[in-house]
Amino acid sequence: MTDVSRFAGLGLASDITRAVAEEGYSEPTPIQQRAIPEILQGHDLLAAAQTGTGKTAAFTLPLLQRLLTDGQRAGRKQVRVLVLVPTRELAAQVQESVRTYGRHVAGIRTVLIFGGVGINPQIEQLAAGAEIVVATPGRLLDHVGQKTVDLSKIDVLVLDEADRMLDMGFIHDIRRVIKLLPAQRQNLLFSATFSPDIRKLAEGLLERPVTIDIAPRNSAAETVDQRVLFVDKSRKTDLLIHLAKGYDWKQTLVFTRTKHGANRLVEKLIKAGITAAALHGNKSQSARTKALAGFKANEIRILVATDIAARGIDIDQLPHVVNFELPNVAEDYVHRIGRTGRAGNVGEAFSLVSSDERSELRGIEKLLGRSLPSFEVDGFEAGSAPAAEPTAEAAQGQGERPSAGPRAAGEPGDRNGRRRRRGRGRGPGGDAQPRQDAGGNARPPRPSQPQPPRGERESSGRERDEFGDINGNLISHKPTPPPREGRRPFRGNGGRRGGGGGRPGGGNAYR
Repeated sequence: MTDVSRFAGLGLASDITRAVAEEGYSEPTPIQQRAIPEILQGHDLLAAAQTGTGKTAAFTLPLLQRLLTDGQRAGRKQVRVLVLVPTRELAAQVQESVRTYGRHVAGIRTVLIFGGVGINPQIEQLAAGAEIVVATPGRLLDHVGQKTVDLSKIDVLVLDEADRMLDMGFIHDIRRVIKLLPAQRQNLLFSATFSPDIRKLAEGLLERPVTIDIAPRNSAAETVDQRVLFVDKSRKTDLLIHLAKGYDWKQTLVFTRTKHGANRLVEKLIKAGITAAALHGNKSQSARTKALAGFKANEIRILVATDIAARGIDIDQLPHVVNFELPNVAEDYVHRIGRTGRAGNVGEAFSLVSSDERSELRGIEKLLGRSLPSFEVDGFEAGSAPAAEPTAEAAQGQGERPSAGPRAAGEPGDRNGRRRRRGRGRGPGGDAQPRQDAGGNARPPRPSQPQPPRGERESSGRERDEFGDINGNLISHKPTPPPREGRRPFRGNGGRRGGGGGRPGGGNAYR
């Protein structure tokens, strides 16, 4: 009987197991023990495993074995194995896994495809063909549109972190890619969590799949010590600084809901003397790579990231994860804390929870099926934040005005006896006076400009990773504002009533 407790017993060639041993691994993880034999037999696979349990190697190792065994090479612009991932960081992690475990396997060409960088180097690499392409859906479709890649010869399709791709709105892109693939192929779906939408996708994609569920669905790794720290919202930054300095944290990954929140927190940490950097979708690829490299090298103590950008951060001995703000989606909590406690190491996950996040906390505990231990830090107890003193500007913004002094006898006043302030541009008695120019001539009143409500442009907390166009320029994804109240859409008048721009004969130009 084959000994699956060792990598050699899983049917992997010596060139591959030697590379695994060089990385310090001798025994496969549970997901690897079960997935690798099924993939080598050509079965479709639906696999759920906790983050940090060797999920990436569970499909890269057997794919390398398959390519090594048949010896076939991809032709010009062709691809044999396609791995779709939601983010650039995860794409880079998968490619690194392929290169690491395939270092002794000759002839395996791997191409990394994602946005935010120039497309021309990718075109040059694809021109010769590639055995493995690791790609984000958006940039891959850019290549399809330019006919720089041929997907008609795909043997294996891998969807990694499939749940996150659906959350990010990639379902339509995924379906477009699937239509370009041959009907006869092997399909593998891997993720830490599976939602009903994922299972629905699997039903239409997989053919008689083998289902592997290593851990209870949406559960957190047992190697992560989880704690909730109750604190006032206004004191979260001070508490984070206190913990980082007081306990001499060297490597800490902090999660925020928004990109702007991440930037603000980094600024405050740097002012406090803590080296920090932000990692989110608005950063260029070079900035993201630099920040991640500095974090891995311990040059940056705190990396502040959003949920999407953090997918793909793979540091075996990352000691601390902090939820500066709880995620809106409870499943994201599992992914966040899964960045620590990896590869059998012990990690700590702290959640700074304010009073307005109690509902999110209940949702997380319901998902986990248990209550999380909660604490308060001395000096930062909830409700201990001093009440803020209103400034003069704030007081005026709330309708409070500095006293105008006692009113003169006979001067009109309010019911409390205070002098009634005359508005600007009003004459005696408060009557409105016309504005005048330098010559004393009356001018029409200045029209008021409507102002958008405060917070209208705040980030929604959900972002999409594809921020680069095909030339590598960053794109700001801002929603198109709706038309102003009462403004009618442009209609061509066909030359009637003056003007132009309409179609000959009139009618709606946009019909």
